[in-house]
Amino acid sequence: MAGSSLAIRSMATMQLPSVSRRTISTSSALRTKLLRPTSFSQPSRMIRRTYADAAPTPTPNPAPKPKKRFRLLRWSWRLTWLAGIGLTGALGYSIYSLRHPEEQFEVDPDKKTLVILGTGWGAVSLLKKLDTENYNVIVVSPRNYFLFTPLLPSCTTGLIEHRSIMEPIRNILRHKQATVKFYEAEATKIDYEKRVVYISDDSEIKGDISHTEVPFDMLVIGVGAENATFGIQGVREHSCFLKEVNDAQNIRKRIMDCVETAMFKDQTPEEVKRLLHMVVVGGGPTGVEFAGELQDFFNEDLKKWIPEIKDNFHVTLVEALPNVLPMFSKQLIDYTESTFKEEEISIRAKTMVKKVTDKYIEAEVTNPDGSKELETIPYGLLVWATGNAVRNVVRDLMNQIPAQKDSRRGLAVNEYLVVNGADNIWAVGDCAISNYAPTAQVAGQEGAFLGRLFNIMAKTDAIEKELKSLSEAQSLAKDDESRNQVFDEIRERQKQLRRIKQIGPFQYSHQGSLAYIGKERAVADISWLSGNIASGGTMTYLFWRSAYLSMCFSTRNRVLVAFDWVKARLFGRDVSRE
Repeated sequence: MAGSSLAIRSMATMQLPSVSRRTISTSSALRTKLLRPTSFSQPSRMIRRTYADAAPTPTPNPAPKPKKRFRLLRWSWRLTWLAGIGLTGALGYSIYSLRHPEEQFEVDPDKKTLVILGTGWGAVSLLKKLDTENYNVIVVSPRNYFLFTPLLPSCTTGLIEHRSIMEPIRNILRHKQATVKFYEAEATKIDYEKRVVYISDDSEIKGDISHTEVPFDMLVIGVGAENATFGIQGVREHSCFLKEVNDAQNIRKRIMDCVETAMFKDQTPEEVKRLLHMVVVGGGPTGVEFAGELQDFFNEDLKKWIPEIKDNFHVTLVEALPNVLPMFSKQLIDYTESTFKEEEISIRAKTMVKKVTDKYIEAEVTNPDGSKELETIPYGLLVWATGNAVRNVVRDLMNQIPAQKDSRRGLAVNEYLVVNGADNIWAVGDCAISNYAPTAQVAGQEGAFLGRLFNIMAKTDAIEKELKSLSEAQSLAKDDESRNQVFDEIRERQKQLRRIKQIGPFQYSHQGSLAYIGKERAVADISWLSGNIASGGTMTYLFWRSAYLSMCFSTRNRVLVAFDWVKARLFGRDVSRE
C-alpha cells in the first residue's frame, strides 16, 4: 500500500509540468483521473500548483484614494449644512412659540399683589425670571414696550428702524404662565403708609376714568431717570435728548432739517456753516456712539447724495472731563481719540457748557495752563447726552421716608435692593443708588436678582404654611407612630427651608464695556477670568454687533435688526426727512 502510494505521488510529480492551462480548463476526464487517488492531500496540493502556474486574471486598477484635504472639505461642508438646518429649525420653532402663546391661568386673588413700575431693563429682567403664578402681578408704565437702548444711536441716522429695537410688553406678559395685568399709565405718587400707587392715563384718548389707584403688598420701582440739565439755561428748550424713541426720531428730523435749510437759496456761507455744525455734549458711550454714527451717515450717504455740504458738515464732541469714555482703559481712550481725529470729528475736552441759545452755546474752556475762558460755539443740531436726574415720583417717595433724607440722586437701597426705611419696596435701575454705575447692564442684573429673590420668598412662604399645618397635625396625632411620621416631615421641610434661604446679597458681575466709534470700528473692555481684555478695531466692531444682536430681547428683534443692517449695506441710509 505504501509502495502504490509512492508510485502515484511520483507519477503525479512527473505529470504536473506537462499539464497546460488549456488541459485544466477543458479536459474534465484528466481532471477526474488526477483527482481519483485516495490520498486527500495530494489533489489539493496539485490544484494549488496548477492554479499557481495559471496566469492571474487581470483586475482593474483600484480607484485612487481621495486626498485628505478634500475629505476634510467635504465633511466641513456637511457639517455646515447640518448646522444651517439646525439653526433654521431652531429659528422656526422660536418664531412659532412667539406667535402661539399657551393659555394662562388666573392667579389666586388671596396671594400677595406685586406691583412693578416701569418697563425698562430692570423691570423686564425681573419679569423674565419671575414665576408669576406665585403673585398677583401688576405692571404700570407710560410706554407699553421695552426699548433696547444700546442701539438707539443707530436709529437717529436711519441705520436701524426704531421698531426693530422695541418689544411690546404685551408679548412679554402673554408668555408668562399666569396672567399679568398691565396698565399704560404714569405713576404720579406713591403713598408708602397706605401702600397705594396713584396712576394717571396721559394718552390722547381718555375714557371716563383717567386717574385711579393701585394697592400693593410688594412694590418694585424701576421708572429710570430723567435727563439731567444741571440747571443750565436753555438746555431743555433747545437741545435734543437721546433716551427714548421719540428722541431718536426728533434727532433724525433735525439732521435733515439742518441739511435742507443749509441748501436753501441765497443762504449765507456763515449760516450754512452754522447749520451743518452738529454738536454732541457728553463723552460717555451714548455721546461717542452717536457722534460715530452721525459721521458715518455723512461719509457714506449724505455727501454722496448732497455733495454741496461736504466742505461744511462737521461733528464736534464736547466733554467737561479731560477725556472721553472715562470708564475705559487709557489705551482704548487714546485709540478712540485717534480714530475720531482720522474721521475729522473734533473733541473739545475740558469744556463745560454754561448757557444754550437757539443758535449757539456758551462754554467755559480750560486751557492747558489752567486758565479759563468763555467761548461761543454755533450749532445747527445740539444733542445732550450726559447725566441723569431723579423723577418727581421718586423724589416724592424719598421725602416720605426719613431714612432717605440724605439721598440726592435716587433711592438708597441695601444689599438686597430693598429701599432703606421700607420693608416692602425695592428699587432697580437708574432710580436706585447702589455701589455701581447706572447702566443697562447693572439694571438687568438687578432685575434678574429680584426675580430669583421673589421666587425664593414665595417658596419660603409655602413651606412655612406647610410647617404650620404639620405642627397642628402633630399635636392632634393619636399614637407615637403617626406623631413620628409627621415629625419626620417637619424636619424635611425645615431642611428645605434652610436650603432655600441660603441666597446671598446682590453682587454685580461686570461683563465688560462696548462702544462704537465710527468707521466700522469699536472699542471693548471685556472681563475675562481674573483680568480684562482691551481691544479696538474692525474685529471688535464685528464682536460689538454680534454681542448686541445676542442681547436683543427676542428672536423677533434679532431678525429685524439683522435685516436692517443688511438693508443699509445694500441700499444705504434713507436721506428723506421723515
